[in-house]
Amino acid sequence: MRRLAWTAGLLVLLWLGGCATSSPPAQRYTLPAIQTASPAADANPERLLQVRTPRLARYLDVDGIVLQLDDITLNEARSHVWAEPLPRQLERTLRARLAAMLPDTRLLRSDDPAPGTALSLHLDVDRFQGHYDGTALAAGQWQLRDAAGQLLIADDFLATTELANDGYPALVRALGESWNRVADRIGEAIRDRL
Repeated sequence: MRRLAWTAGLLVLLWLGGCATSSPPAQRYTLPAIQTASPAADANPERLLQVRTPRLARYLDVDGIVLQLDDITLNEARSHVWAEPLPRQLERTLRARLAAMLPDTRLLRSDDPAPGTALSLHLDVDRFQGHYDGTALAAGQWQLRDAAGQLLIADDFLATTELANDGYPALVRALGESWNRVADRIGEAIRDRL
């Protein structure tokens, strides 16, 4: 009888301990899908452009969505995470946006074999986070290189979007809008200079 009471007490303690340490399931987010009509693929495009997977600052290459809490403090969310790696989402969104802006260019993924004539687009993302002032921020640098690796265009980018509401869904939508602005500026620069 004593052994049964001891076992029951142990089970109750384990159950209570399990309840105390359980956490709600993580909320997973993706950047908003691009709502543009896909242009018909040009059988003989004027140029080929390989969009490389953006390189992220180390603190951004994580599962959780990053918030800047003040001028020096960053926080990675534990329960609000990206549904897939952020660099892939950024590359896919950038390609879709550029495809709409550059109809005479065939866009290649970073893992596609690139013909010897393909230009390449490289991005370094230094900031892609929620900001304590109520905005979503995307900042970094980009480079366009020719097939031989020679630099054609290099520039910085910075885009901010004010959050429409509080919460992570509003933050993810605003981050998506900031990234769309970055893609549009890059597309305009490529279109104007080439």
